[in-house]
Amino acid sequence: MPLQYKVIETSNVADDELERILNEWVSQGWSFEGFHFAMRENSKRPAMAFVTFTRDDGAA
Repeated sequence: MPLQYKVIETSNVADDELERILNEWVSQGWSFEGFHFAMRENSKRPAMAFVTFTRDDGAA
């Protein structure tokens, strides 16, 4: 079966928010794939995070 993808965007890149997103979507049957961060100019802290998940299309 083809994979289905989910991308969650957040501007709150604090650890508790990223953990909340992970727990919420994994409990719904999604598999965590990775984080992608958008960086700010002149800062080491990311401005945004994109959290990606996958699951089999038949799990919907």
